[in-house]
Amino acid sequence: MSPAKRLVVVVLFDRIDLLDVTGPPEVFALLHRELGADSGYEVVLAAATMEPVTTSAGVRVLPDATFDEVARRSIDTLIVPGSVETDDAQRVRAIADPVAVEWVRRLAGRTRRLASVCVGAHILAAAGLLEGRRATTHWSTAAQLAAEHPEIEVDADPIFIRDGDVWTGAGITACLDLSLALVADDFGEALALKVARQLVMFLKRPSGQSQFSVALAPVSTTRRVDVLRHFITLHLAEPLTVAGLAAEAHVSERQLTRIFKSELGMTPRAYLESARVEAARNRLETSDDTLERVATACGFGTTDTLVRAFRRILDTTPTAYRDRFRLT
Repeated sequence: MSPAKRLVVVVLFDRIDLLDVTGPPEVFALLHRELGADSGYEVVLAAATMEPVTTSAGVRVLPDATFDEVARRSIDTLIVPGSVETDDAQRVRAIADPVAVEWVRRLAGRTRRLASVCVGAHILAAAGLLEGRRATTHWSTAAQLAAEHPEIEVDADPIFIRDGDVWTGAGITACLDLSLALVADDFGEALALKVARQLVMFLKRPSGQSQFSVALAPVSTTRRVDVLRHFITLHLAEPLTVAGLAAEAHVSERQLTRIFKSELGMTPRAYLESARVEAARNRLETSDDTLERVATACGFGTTDTLVRAFRRILDTTPTAYRDRFRLT
């Protein structure tokens, strides 16, 4: 192995999520195209034994080495994927494989940087490696992580979080964003963007980007509320009111408020403001529109209203948000 290469170990165990395993190595392999074959990363898939590991997708993966073998080496980055199970009601629950937990705890002492992808954060937590840290995971298991590990500051919104030498990523394809961020941290932003283009990714998302949108929030709603949410998305620039939304849904304002609180956990007015803030975030990230144009296009009317909404929901200003997340 060339001394220029950094050893990346991906932890394997049965029922692991397939994309969690294959996504990061694909990003690192494309980096080799930019740097040359003798630079970048050496990726090793490690498991308890050399037997094939069956993923949740039913695809079998062959380990490159055992945990015991990689424990004898100096590891640059340890990547910890995750796995889930569902009950009869189709509720999702993360699984912390006990063998993987024990080996991750042992390997962490030989690792410069830890990174979990998707629900792999539950394994880091079970190994005691997230105590006192801020971390994220897939939105569907964030409540479980917070309940089981109150010592962790769980934030289900960002697609990845860096807390010192520990990185945690959100769900599924966010493993690509996390991997690109690792590349940027090691080799610079320019190379990471080149890899993103190789992946035909629309953009390389910064860590503060949300896992999901207001319009696609993971809630179980009735068709009436689904139709109304779609209506709001299509008419954000218009002067929507609670009275107007109630009329659109053919219910009273009081009944509409009860329905929104029951199904979405917020009032119609709060949902409308959140939807407008999300639309404004998208424009601030992707366009050169002035704040006046953003406010008008997203239904705020004035920049003062836009600023107040951003402070209330995001605890920042539109200008500060654009400075941080503007996509060039």
